[in-house]
Amino acid sequence: MTLKECYTALGGDYEGVVARLGGEGLVKRFVRKFLLDESYSLLRQSLEEENYKDAFRAAHTLKGVCQSLHFTRLCESSESLCDMLRTGCWRPKVDSLFLKVDEDYKQAVQAIQLLDINSAQAVSDMDSRRSAR
Repeated sequence: MTLKECYTALGGDYEGVVARLGGEGLVKRFVRKFLLDESYSLLRQSLEEENYKDAFRAAHTLKGVCQSLHFTRLCESSESLCDMLRTGCWRPKVDSLFLKVDEDYKQAVQAIQLLDINSAQAVSDMDSRRSAR
C-alpha cells in the first residue's frame, strides 16, 4: 500500500500533510510513530476506570496528534469525544462517541500496518533482485 492509499484508507488528507511536512519520507516516519503513541490506550483505560479527567487529556492528545498528521476521520471523532468530556456530561453519550473513536482508530492502525508490510515487502523484493544480479 502506498502512503497515499494509506491516507485514503484511514480517511486522511494526504496532499495536506505532504505539503505541510514537506515530503513523503517525513510523513511516513511520523505515520509509523503514530503506532507507538499511547494516547488511545490511556483513553480506553481511563474510560474503563471512569477517570474522565485523564480520559479528556488522552482524547485531547489523540486529537492533536491526528490533527498534525491530517488523520481527518480520527481527528473528528476524537474531537467530538474530547468536547463531550470537556462539558462534564459523560454517560451514555461518551460511550457512543468512544465507539466511533475506537472504530476510526482501528482503521487507521490497520492502514498503517499495511503500509509497513508493503514497504518491508518492497525492500525485500529489491534486495532479492540485487542478489540475483
